Amino acid sequence: MSLANVLSLRARPADRIEHYGTGSEHVLEMWHGGEQIAVVVHGGFWAAEYDRSHIRPFCAALADQGYTTVAVEYHRVGQHAGGWPGTFTDVAAAVDALPRLVGARRETTVLVGHSAGGHLALWTALRDRLPDGGPGAPGNRTEVNGVVSLAGVCDLVDGHRRNLDDGAVHRLLGGPPDGLSARYRLADPIRLVPSAARCVLVHGDQDDRVPVSQSVRFHAAALAQGGDARLTILPGTGHFELIDPTSAAFDAVLDAVRTAFSAPGYLAPTGSESAK
Repeated sequence: MSLANVLSLRARPADRIEHYGTGSEHVLEMWHGGEQIAVVVHGGFWAAEYDRSHIRPFCAALADQGYTTVAVEYHRVGQHAGGWPGTFTDVAAAVDALPRLVGARRETTVLVGHSAGGHLALWTALRDRLPDGGPGAPGNRTEVNGVVSLAGVCDLVDGHRRNLDDGAVHRLLGGPPDGLSARYRLADPIRLVPSAARCVLVHGDQDDRVPVSQSVRFHAAALAQGGDARLTILPGTGHFELIDPTSAAFDAVLDAVRTAFSAPGYLAPTGSESAK
């Protein structure tokens, strides 16, 4: 399945639109559902040309399953406030605005991200591992019960080494790991484990955009550090099926969302040192 297939899908309009900041991309689109809130972060290798439009059918389908669904827009690479650190602080600010805008609480909120959005969702859930004063690490951050990474870019150093999307990680962070090691430590989810939130990863073994090894590596690292992490590898599945509500993979995605919501509670992370 290609991006063109996903772009051909149509969704009903959002029920509500809010702004979490003053920037042109500080937009949240919401589809009403139940008490549980799924916060969706779209992918597109963090690039300006890919906005939230392609994730709308997925969001509407989640709402049809009974979740209040919130699609997060953010400044992306190629825009004046995109890249490091603006892309990161945008998503963090959007999540931190949810209690005020939609009455979100930790136990009723899960992050769901696809591809580069999977990276941003994991990173946002791992902000308790960031040093005080670091980008996106306010003292009053909104905690979440779980995070679902769908074909996520979970390891930025490995993503740079593999030259994903012809240099997407380099463009996001402004350089290579050997020259920006401190920045990579703050931005890379695999370097921040374990998360206090449950991390649920879903990845197709035929993904030609983000290799399944990205999720395998993150899952192993999270477990090694005492985290609550689950991994489902879908045979014969590519990259875009995971956000296509008409695909066979959508049932596995719904199961991952339910698993993230069912985490027993917010657990203090244990294990190795973080970026602190």
